[in-house]
Amino acid sequence: MIYVFLADGFEECEAIAPVDMLRRAGLNAITVKVRGGEEFGYTEVVGAHGIEITADGCCNEIGLNSLENLQMIVLPGGKGGVDNLYKSENIKKIIGYCVENKIRIGAICAAPSILARLGYLENIRATAYPSFRHYLTEGGAILEESEKIVTDGIFTTAVSAGVSVEFGLELVKVLKGEEESKKIAEMILL
Repeated sequence: MIYVFLADGFEECEAIAPVDMLRRAGLNAITVKVRGGEEFGYTEVVGAHGIEITADGCCNEIGLNSLENLQMIVLPGGKGGVDNLYKSENIKKIIGYCVENKIRIGAICAAPSILARLGYLENIRATAYPSFRHYLTEGGAILEESEKIVTDGIFTTAVSAGVSVEFGLELVKVLKGEEESKKIAEMILL
């Protein structure tokens, strides 16, 4: 199972393109709404450009006990969405669980800053949107400024919306191998 966390203000293509690529690979990618104090079952979330998405579930419904089959979490960017993800104590616990249990984490655009601020990118090669890279260097990451997508250990980071499809394909690659990723890239004429 893969959780893709959506908070109000998320960058739409940074969430939807990776979900599309993961599902094309036959992976169980589930969108999960994150918002402090949300009611159970309320799954509408609004992206940075006003596109409303109905998520598959709510973060309040996910406890650490339900993470035993977790393969990966994905954190889309978008400043507002990233601010809202960072405010969520549940998200911080889930990220910590992933790090502790060596479960893969994908983060794109501004979202790698969450990992850096929580102290998880020290000595890890990573990238992020240019105006958020200072969080990575302050957090001890090895900043890869010339790379658009970087995988190091359990972490896959990417620079921006412009590489959303490629980011999704990299997530497929780390979970199912390069051949599956190439097959999907060919299928979509990338």
